[in-house]
Amino acid sequence: MNMDSPVTSLEKSETTPGKRVRNFLIAIVAIALSVALLLGLRTETTSTSLPKLAELSTPLEVAIANGKPSLVEFYADWCTVCQKMAPGIAELEKQYADKLNFVMLNVDNTKWLPEMLKYRVDGIPHFVFLGENGETIAQAIGDQPRVIMASNLEALATGSSLPYAQTSGQVSKFSTPVAPAASQADPRSHGSQNDS
Repeated sequence: MNMDSPVTSLEKSETTPGKRVRNFLIAIVAIALSVALLLGLRTETTSTSLPKLAELSTPLEVAIANGKPSLVEFYADWCTVCQKMAPGIAELEKQYADKLNFVMLNVDNTKWLPEMLKYRVDGIPHFVFLGENGETIAQAIGDQPRVIMASNLEALATGSSLPYAQTSGQVSKFSTPVAPAASQADPRSHGSQNDS
């Protein structure tokens, strides 16, 4: 009694050249997938990163002294909003490189503590728009759509008022009275008060 199974018969009926073609096709597909994966990873690793932007940015001292308006960004490598905005900032930097300075200051570096205090940085990304002489024109905090940043940078480059930024130093008018009104008793005086 012959106990050959159908699988064994099938394997025997497959020719050696058929196995070679199948293996060759599998190898080609594996190579194609490997190349696609490698190109995909390379594309991802060459995308704009915050450290790369910082490395290519204008030093703050140069930006303040070279007579061009500047965009100063306070950021951190761990900041997801900063990371999200990095490609757009890189594109804007290429577009305005001849008209504006782009300065990147990492808030994790204590060297920038005086600047963080000066510009009252309490959230990141924090953008400071500086005029030609290094004076603060405006500030913006948080995720800024690319079109809004582009409008602000165009205005900064042309010396116009920035359409989408909060003006730095703008406060509500308020004046404190110098002396208490005549009808009120001064709570600091310990003299007798009229109880009529």
